[in-house]
Formats: sequence, C-alpha cells, structure tokens
Amino acid sequence: MTMLPKYITAETVKKVLKMSDLIPAVQRGMGDFSKGEQGGVVQPVRSVIPVKEASGFLGCMPAYSSNDQALGAKLVAFYTENKDFPTHMATILLFEPLNGMLKAIMDGEVITKMRTAAASAVATKFLAPKDSKVLCILGAGEQARSHYEALHLVCNFQQTKIWNRTRARAEEFANEYNATVCDTVEEAAKDADVIVTVTSSKTPILQHQWVKPGAHINCVGACRHDWQELSCELMQNSTVYADSRDAAMVESGDVILSKVNVYAEIGDLVNGTKEAFPEKTTVFKSLGMAIEDMVSAKLVYEKCEEQNTE
Repeated sequence: MTMLPKYITAETVKKVLKMSDLIPAVQRGMGDFSKGEQGGVVQPVRSVIPVKEASGFLGCMPAYSSNDQALGAKLVAFYTENKDFPTHMATILLFEPLNGMLKAIMDGEVITKMRTAAASAVATKFLAPKDSKVLCILGAGEQARSHYEALHLVCNFQQTKIWNRTRARAEEFANEYNATVCDTVEEAAKDADVIVTVTSSKTPILQHQWVKPGAHINCVGACRHDWQELSCELMQNSTVYADSRDAAMVESGDVILSKVNVYAEIGDLVNGTKEAFPEKTTVFKSLGMAIEDMVSAKLVYEKCEEQNTE
C-alpha cells in the first residue's frame, strides 16, 4: 500500500536543522560529488525554464547520493519582479532510493538558505587567511544572515561590516548582529579578510582594487550566465574555485564573462586532491548544487523521525 508522504513545513525545518550539523553533511556531499563515479553522486546540471511574461524562471535540480542514500529533487521558482510574494520559492521532494516511494515533501527555502551558507563555510574553512578577523557582507537579506551564522562557526571574526543598497536594511542587520554599517562597497571591503557577496546585482559591485591581497571571497549572487557581482579584473587576479566546475562554466556570469579558469571544486579540497591557497586572493563561486539540497533534506527527515516531529 502506498503511504502518504510526510509534509515538512518551513517552521519544522527551522526547528530541527542546525548549522553545526549541516556544515559537515554539506562538506561530505561536496567531497563525494567531486570524486565522480567513485563518490556515488549522480547530479545533472539544473534544468531551467524561463517564464518571460512574468520575468520568472522555474528550475529543477535532481540528485542521488548512494553513500548518503539520498534521492530527490528541488523545484525552485525565481521571480525577480515579485512584490507581494518572495522572489525565491522552493520545494524539495525526497524519495526512498530502494523503491522510489515519495517519503517527504518539504519546504526548500530554509534549506536553500542554510545549505548555501554551509557550502560557503566549507570553502572559507579551507581558503580564508589564517586568523581572519574582519568579515564583510555585501547584501542584507536572508542569505546575509545565514552566512553570518555559518561563517562564525569556522572563523573567529572580531568585526563584521555590512553594506546594502538600501541603508535601512543594513542598519536592521547591524542592530541584530552588532555589525558596522558602511556607506560604500569600497569602505566595507577595505581590510576585510573574508568577503561575502549576497546581492541581486546583475553588474559588478566589487572591484579588484578594493580587495586586500590574500582575502577570500564567497561569491553567492549572480546566478545567471550574464550576471556578475565581481569585476572581471578581480576574477582574473584571483584563484577561482566552484562547487561544480561544469555548472560554473555554463551558469556563472562571473566565470563566463571574465573568461577565467576554475582551478578546482571545493570538493577537491575536501578530498585533498587539489591545493588550497589561503595566502592568495581566492574566490568561491557558489551556484548551489542539488546534492547539497538532498543531504540537507535527508538530515531534516531523519531529525523529524528521531524527534517524532510533524
């Protein structure tokens, strides 16, 4: 008899999913992905359908990990012009790999927010300068908040600087996290050891001359092939890493328009097959991977089963 899947709300995901548990799970998933067939991960590049009349996109991101026994897909709607609804809306379907039964339908927005920051935390752990003290965050939305939490688990920052196009949102963030509001990107980036770009900008906001040598940058926005957050000069003068090299070459405007080579995947650093260069200026181009969603979703499902949470 077919059983109804468990429905897991955003509130439940927030309750059971802890960043301290998620970072090692995402690190393991990134490592398995970069091992190729030996890692047991099957993950095609995401499929995206444009909805032109509404300035929207619908993406499908399936993945399977034999090591984690995690099978599923994330459906994400990205509507840049939304005013009364979120610009990003995501749902994850989690299946039982042994028989294909649908085990759970769960909110994907909280997972997306948290696993994205967890991936940046993994990259930062390998690539940030030793004894990093100053964190710069460009953007003041939900990703800024999740990155603040995740990165403070891997670095002992003494100062956080925040910039946002709308100063009121930056001030709200600063009040929550005791951060310093900056009037310009240049002011925010100055002397920062780690920089996070989590904006909706389609054109570069961060210039090469504003970044101190040896800084590490987590470039999270600009998720389309013709969008950029970092200047071409900055990309060309950095060692560039990605979550997926294949995805970066077709999806990342920061990579495509600057014509840079992706030196390695973060999973290569996890596996010890490529070198980290924390003494150099480095960029982690984060596009997000379905395998990150699936290991996160499985973790949520297991926590719900353990705690008997609906």
